[in-house]
Amino acid sequence: MTTNPGNTAEPVKPIDIRADPDAGASEPVRIALLGCGTVGAEVVRLLDEQADDLAARIGAPLELAGIAVRRPDRDRGPLPVPRELFTADAAGLIKRDDVDIVVEVVGGLEPARGWLVQALQSGKSVVTANKALLAEDTATLAAAAADGNADLYYEAAVAGAIPLLRPLRESLHGDRITRITGIVNGTTNYILSKMDSTGAGFAEALDEATELGYAEADPTADVEGFDAAAKAAILASLGFHTRVTAADVYRVGITEVTAADVASAQEMGCVVKLLCIAELRRDADGSESVSARVHPAMIPRSHPLASVGDAYNAVFVEAQAAGRLMFYGAGAGGAPTASAVLGDVVAVARNRRLGRSAVADSAYANLRVRPMGEVATRYHISLDVADRAGVLAQVAALFAEHGVSIQTVRQEGRGGAAGTGGDALLVIVTHRAPDAALRSTVDALAELDIVRQVASVMRVEGE
Repeated sequence: MTTNPGNTAEPVKPIDIRADPDAGASEPVRIALLGCGTVGAEVVRLLDEQADDLAARIGAPLELAGIAVRRPDRDRGPLPVPRELFTADAAGLIKRDDVDIVVEVVGGLEPARGWLVQALQSGKSVVTANKALLAEDTATLAAAAADGNADLYYEAAVAGAIPLLRPLRESLHGDRITRITGIVNGTTNYILSKMDSTGAGFAEALDEATELGYAEADPTADVEGFDAAAKAAILASLGFHTRVTAADVYRVGITEVTAADVASAQEMGCVVKLLCIAELRRDADGSESVSARVHPAMIPRSHPLASVGDAYNAVFVEAQAAGRLMFYGAGAGGAPTASAVLGDVVAVARNRRLGRSAVADSAYANLRVRPMGEVATRYHISLDVADRAGVLAQVAALFAEHGVSIQTVRQEGRGGAAGTGGDALLVIVTHRAPDAALRSTVDALAELDIVRQVASVMRVEGE
């Protein structure tokens, strides 16, 4: 027995969380849980409620050996574990010989990276939901897992309870993935869905999302695309066997999306979504490269992702042999994320009992990551222009000068008869072109005397 269980990682008697601790004779699999916030508390609850089923699936009971938190003495409500399991010494808990699996739901880069490297190198398998760390430094974690011959699982890092990463890493290992397109942030999807269904502006929809608990008090990570960009890096890395970090991902959030943009999309039979897109492409010299990007885009309402509403997530995977696959479900929240964590725990525990490790993360392809300027896309451009003869010809000539082909044009006069010297709205949708050419075209448009304002620019996807 420890003399100060609230502030030490000295061993206490592990608690068998099965409904019937005496059932079966297999050696228990012991878990160190790092973090007991929204997700961690749900992990504890599910371990207790599903203990018998989990033991049956694994062939051995699961035990919580300890829970590392910042404030061990804080009241955490009716959690089904004794207070003496809580400790402030995460590093000491990880070092204990009676720990088999480390589950990390703390988040952030440090000290989580040091904890997980320590666990993996010592042969303890790791289950983590830490998308920020994985997007920043999967390479270090994968190397530590190889050194310790331990498993590194992270299904909960992307799209909550949706079984997505393991299919990419294992089920589709015999196939060749060419494109991954997804809605991977529930907060932004809720906001854009409300803007589409009600005509609300961004600020109004964000306020509603905050009131309902879909948006954090500080929503920056969501609405500026940082959360989705981390997930895009993880998906691209797994899909294309290449190390892609969050810094490699082109990122634009949704804060500049207006009600007018959403209305214009509706007129085109489209809906605006914040998309995570990862692609495999062949370059001009015959070599292959990958790209990863996150930005708002208009997609046709006939596209499978267009009907994904509210705070749900969905990921659309295209592979050479399997064709098109879609994964859909709850992408966030304590219970869905904890469900994914427990799924990984079962897989890791089975591997440990059988003396094997999982398929290692693969970066053998080591492909070049293309900058956004080389990525082919389409633009929807709204211009406030002078309403007089020759405007459209000048605009079209500028597009041709930059090598960008126009697909459709719509012009609407504002205030007075056409050609009387007032203003007009000119809406142009382009064909696919390198993003650098499209961007330089927009910059040049802004310099034309006939263009009063470039009102909005949005990419168009999902042909």
